[in-house]
Amino acid sequence: MKMLPGIGVFGTGSVVRIIVPFLRAKGFVVVAIWGRTPASAQNIAKELSIPFYTSKVDEVLLRKDVDLIFVLCSPHLHAQISVKALGIGKHVLCDRPAGICQNDALKMVKASQYYPSLISIVNHSLRFLPAFTMMRKCLRDNYVGKRIDLCDVRIRISSLIDETEGYDWTCDERMGGGILTLVGSHVIDLLSFLTGLRATRVHGVIRTFESETARVQGIRRVTAPDFATFQLELGGPINDYNLLTGDRPPLLVTVQLMSSNQAGAFNQELVITGEAGALWVKGGDLHGRRNNAKEECLYLDVEDLENPTGNESLPRPYMKGLLKMVGALREAFQSVEDRRGWVKEPVADAATFQDGQYVQAVMEALRKSSRHMSWERVILADEEEQDLNNPLLTRAAAMLRHP
Repeated sequence: MKMLPGIGVFGTGSVVRIIVPFLRAKGFVVVAIWGRTPASAQNIAKELSIPFYTSKVDEVLLRKDVDLIFVLCSPHLHAQISVKALGIGKHVLCDRPAGICQNDALKMVKASQYYPSLISIVNHSLRFLPAFTMMRKCLRDNYVGKRIDLCDVRIRISSLIDETEGYDWTCDERMGGGILTLVGSHVIDLLSFLTGLRATRVHGVIRTFESETARVQGIRRVTAPDFATFQLELGGPINDYNLLTGDRPPLLVTVQLMSSNQAGAFNQELVITGEAGALWVKGGDLHGRRNNAKEECLYLDVEDLENPTGNESLPRPYMKGLLKMVGALREAFQSVEDRRGWVKEPVADAATFQDGQYVQAVMEALRKSSRHMSWERVILADEEEQDLNNPLLTRAAAMLRHP
């Protein structure tokens, strides 16, 4: 059996505790882990039996036995680590979002284009959830007809703030926290994956209702939004697969996201209606109904896969999608004799860094829309802004200097 590439992990959060045992079960060897502090790195290395730990980025990237990097740390480090890893010749899987702004994402895109022989994908794991894979196939087979009329998405989830850390990046919108960034990014990417279309105009309302927690009080305030509702007009195709026909207006999408410990159990539902029927995914199950016909179950999620951490911040559908993506990575590497060689087909559906930049562009337009209370166009940048003129990066730098 071919020896799979060694893995270096950046991050110490709950997703790391889920993914490391699964990587080992799939035959990967996790050889190094990075933490923000030496103590946090040591603790998780001991807990997960990882032989090498450090708080210095280069000590992981420069190891000769590390060929694949998992960037699962706070978003303000995503671009820095990903770009450097690609430059050294490492494959990269980066957690969502791709950096903290479109400027970050653009740096990642340019690095991936400069090193096309390396894997560079973003963890938009819902693409690999079987229910959505089947939904995409049904849409291509015109299950709802040749024309889609409407798409509606509703997600309710427990608080996304990491209470164990006190005040950290999950509390601050400009550091990458909040439901729009952590959950909405998945939705924005998934919609383009399912329909083959991209947002051209957006309108959104983004709010933070719970500005304090048991451990974040006084002069500290939570600015990460816990509620977002928005509309997207999907127009321009991203490939030759385009569900819009004739002179009809753009496809309208409505999304409502809510994050609160008072909201009850996790619930996720996506509905797509068309001229000939409807498809909907609830949790991990896919149902459909054609006009004048009975409802039918097209995919039932019966796989027994429990969340080892019991943490609703990574609900079952997102965890299952991530684990499916890891399985696809294994197939990509397993098919080639060279330890670092890979084939594209198993991970062809994974989100690229270009997809990550598009998601950032949509989120930037939504934040602008919420501030101005108006419809805004989605603008995809093709040149990097000066960092000193980027308010997100300036704010992030200030947070790092004065934590």
